[in-house]
Amino acid sequence: MALKNVIGIDHAVVMVQDLDKAAENYRQLGFTLSPRGTHSAHMGTGNYTIMFDPDYMELLGVLVATEHNAPARAFLERQGEGIERIAFTAIDSAAGAAEIRARGFTPVGPTDFERPVTLPDGTVSAAKFRTFMWPTAEAPGGVRIFACQHKTRETVWIPELMRHANAARRISQVLIATPEPAAEAAHLARLIDREPKAETDGASTVTSGGDRADFVYLTLEQLGKRYPGVPLTGLSGRGGAALVLVSGDLAATEKALSAAGIRSGAAVVVPPARANGTLLAFIAG
Repeated sequence: MALKNVIGIDHAVVMVQDLDKAAENYRQLGFTLSPRGTHSAHMGTGNYTIMFDPDYMELLGVLVATEHNAPARAFLERQGEGIERIAFTAIDSAAGAAEIRARGFTPVGPTDFERPVTLPDGTVSAAKFRTFMWPTAEAPGGVRIFACQHKTRETVWIPELMRHANAARRISQVLIATPEPAAEAAHLARLIDREPKAETDGASTVTSGGDRADFVYLTLEQLGKRYPGVPLTGLSGRGGAALVLVSGDLAATEKALSAAGIRSGAAVVVPPARANGTLLAFIAG
């Protein structure tokens, strides 16, 4: 039975070495970025968000080493930049944590935190969240998962930040590389009470809930066959590999991406080496 207080994918976290350089890179790819956010001293991190509807991307960087961000630093040392974790939307984080505890998983949290937000009119407000994580060891395909309850959606989903020159509208799929797609998909399915589905190319898909993006587990070879002609340099054999983004206008996407974009079948693709360790595949929708 599916979790009641945790619905589909909320956002994808792309871990980067140099936060401001990564932000400028994504601006060059036609994304509109939020002003830089700074988390608490305990967290020691900062971020930029790239807002879609109903989901978003987060560029996350370590500003000061702390005990809290040790797993993120270990990820950067082990794999370099790329998709480090995926968040689900929590309707109620406390109730969601209780749900996974009842299924035998010890949650980390819930934890309340906030970060200051500069609004388009120049005023400063706060984005407030309550999150919990599945146990750190429970990371199917090497990607950690957590749930995020937004207590101030109006300071996160700001209309001016949701319009992108590259016409990106939402996340359609999160692609995770692994030598064992079926086993990793079954692992995630157990964590979120979903059923994996085998694809014809050997990949395995797990829906995240509602109208949100799907998880797709596949080998690097299978990923290469999905996007022929796109170099996969920098991707790990096990870990977050790609985001499939729905574009409202692929011609605008190609124009915004310029030389960074590669036509591959029906998609326009940015190789991982051009997007901080994350392959970005834009599709019509």
